[in-house]
Amino acid sequence: MSQPSPAREGTRAVFGNGTAHSRDQHRCLAAAYDPVTLPRLAATGVGPGWHCLEVGAGGGSIARWLAGRVAPGGSVLATDRDPRDLAPGPGLEVAALDVARDPLPEAAYDLVVARLVLQHVPSRDAVLGKLVRALRPGGVLQIDEIDATYEPPLLTPDPEAEALYVRFLRAKTAALRAAGGDPHWGRKAPAAMRAAGLTGVDVQLHIGVRHARDPGLGLQLNHTRNLRERLEEQGMTADELDRVGQLMRDPSFRAASSVFYSVQGRRPAEGRP
Repeated sequence: MSQPSPAREGTRAVFGNGTAHSRDQHRCLAAAYDPVTLPRLAATGVGPGWHCLEVGAGGGSIARWLAGRVAPGGSVLATDRDPRDLAPGPGLEVAALDVARDPLPEAAYDLVVARLVLQHVPSRDAVLGKLVRALRPGGVLQIDEIDATYEPPLLTPDPEAEALYVRFLRAKTAALRAAGGDPHWGRKAPAAMRAAGLTGVDVQLHIGVRHARDPGLGLQLNHTRNLRERLEEQGMTADELDRVGQLMRDPSFRAASSVFYSVQGRRPAEGRP
């Protein structure tokens, strides 16, 4: 297969909002990853009076949780390139923002969070610097990302089914790379955050088992529909996508999840290195 030409900033977003597929994706994302993301955020001490920014807020589960924590006196700005799946509420403002192109106020936020965003942004290093500058001195940046290097099937009905699942994973990786993404960027996030000037970089990683009732596998199943056109561009057929979807619904199916990295770092306080 020929290699795709490098994607440029401003290409069509891999995952669009405002559709039945996007709402199902946000539901699966929240169910799969909020149990990791939210306790990590709680450990920062976020509370009344904090001012927070979420980039790529998707369906808004993180932003809504933060809005409940920072009241009274605090604020949360939830942004997305397409914010149609977001709703404002008490202490929660919603705005359209393309983090690769649009400016952010500097030294404005006590906490900035971005989950599964930077892996999709070709200019991720520049964006990371922008997020760091948006922090007040002493503020915390939390980036949650995946590394999809290791996602092997563990239990399948037969070798053909195993090969089909691996083919699906490889096609999805190729589709994300064709759009300028880096599906393995999670492992690089800690070093990138330190290089961007953050201190006290702290890493937690999580891996699990995918099965028919697992929302992480539900997310994979969503991608057979949500990314169908892109997966077919990478050589998968409609029949293969239907068959891999059936495989993921098999109660006996098991696979390793991707590695989920939750990384925090702090902008140095003024007068400190």
